Amino acid sequence: MRRRFREILIVGVALTTVVTALAACGQSNGQQNSAVGYGPNPALPEPKRTLIPTVKVSEVVGWPAGVTPQAPAGFRVQPFATGLDHPRWLLVLPNGDVLVAESNAPPKKEPPHGIKGFFEKMLMKKAGAGVPSANRITLLRDADHDGIAELKTPFLTNLYSPFGMALVGDTLYVANADAIVAFPYVAGETRITAAPRKVTDLPGGPINHHWTKTIIASRDGTKLYATVGSNSNVGENGLENETDRAAILEVDLATGGKRVFASGLRNPNGMGWNPADGQLWTTVNERDELGNDLVPDYMTSVREGGFYGWPYSYFGRHVDKRIKDKDRRPDLVERAIVPDYALGAHTASLGLTFYEGESFPAKYRGGVFIGQHGSWNRKPQAGYKVVFVPFSGGKPSGPVEDFLTGFLDKDGKAQGRPVGVTVDASGALLAADDVGNVVWRVSAAR
Repeated sequence: MRRRFREILIVGVALTTVVTALAACGQSNGQQNSAVGYGPNPALPEPKRTLIPTVKVSEVVGWPAGVTPQAPAGFRVQPFATGLDHPRWLLVLPNGDVLVAESNAPPKKEPPHGIKGFFEKMLMKKAGAGVPSANRITLLRDADHDGIAELKTPFLTNLYSPFGMALVGDTLYVANADAIVAFPYVAGETRITAAPRKVTDLPGGPINHHWTKTIIASRDGTKLYATVGSNSNVGENGLENETDRAAILEVDLATGGKRVFASGLRNPNGMGWNPADGQLWTTVNERDELGNDLVPDYMTSVREGGFYGWPYSYFGRHVDKRIKDKDRRPDLVERAIVPDYALGAHTASLGLTFYEGESFPAKYRGGVFIGQHGSWNRKPQAGYKVVFVPFSGGKPSGPVEDFLTGFLDKDGKAQGRPVGVTVDASGALLAADDVGNVVWRVSAAR
């Protein structure tokens, strides 16, 4: 009964949020970067649990003609490709072609219904997340090297909410929402028509709360590492539904066998190999409904066999008291690893790429760019930008810096939301903007 009452209250808040947001024209967007929740040793406030969670959804309005995000002085921003359908993730091929996964959540086996379902759909639509999945990977080619892809063509179709991609030799691997599949790849071809070969299943429905799956190949090409998010915020859907979730899985490409490589990662997304020491790093979206400044999303090096706290604790041994007594695991809390670097609460830090190009100034070499998709459980908003963290000696070495901003307009409405980030063959940064339907390119001005 209490849970039903809470759902009704949440619906009321959702309705108020929609009405308030639609009447907010002319107000400051209030977006801020608090000093709380950033860096290697973030200050963590006390949890603030409320009966009604904070809901602040930025209405999507798209980019006006001629308007682009802003980068620091000395950089040029231009649309690499426009007119895409919810572009989410990127892969640069050895010949310079760029693949973009146009994707959204798969249909729910049990769609939301009733008044709660009505408002959930309304909020998803407002945030730009309610569109059907294109289930497609598109090839982008800039043959004349002017920073704009003159070729935009379907490369793979009829996928199942595709997200991560990895090329190993002449095989292209794609992470669908429920499996990793493989296709033969020939450099320069503009379409693959071969049937997919299943490599291994990944945790999927019927809940599939965090559906996105990213993959990265090991340096020797024998394994893939796959991110799998949790099936809940903090285990409320039953821990029996979290098998092989909130984890990074290691997949043996010779056999298709898989194992948990690291766990306790609520919703890991971007991955990259640190060029300084070869260590795997990932971004992680942390839990909600503990206040504006809890819990910070983060990036961290990933230790084999490491446990990072979810759902029992956060940032090491900070116990989440929402876990039922019967489910608590003090033994796991005791060995929970403290993440390397906090990225702000509710920033939805998704994309991650180490900068190994040569065209940007030296300060960017070896550092990390992160796509922050933006908050829903924070007021004022956080995220909605691409940020940079400098590295030295393979470790973060300074405060987070804004790099690509302007995704929220002066009224706090979303012109775009960045997701995947990568570096192209020339050393420019590419950022997939899933509600602006653009891939942005940031190059060093000449």
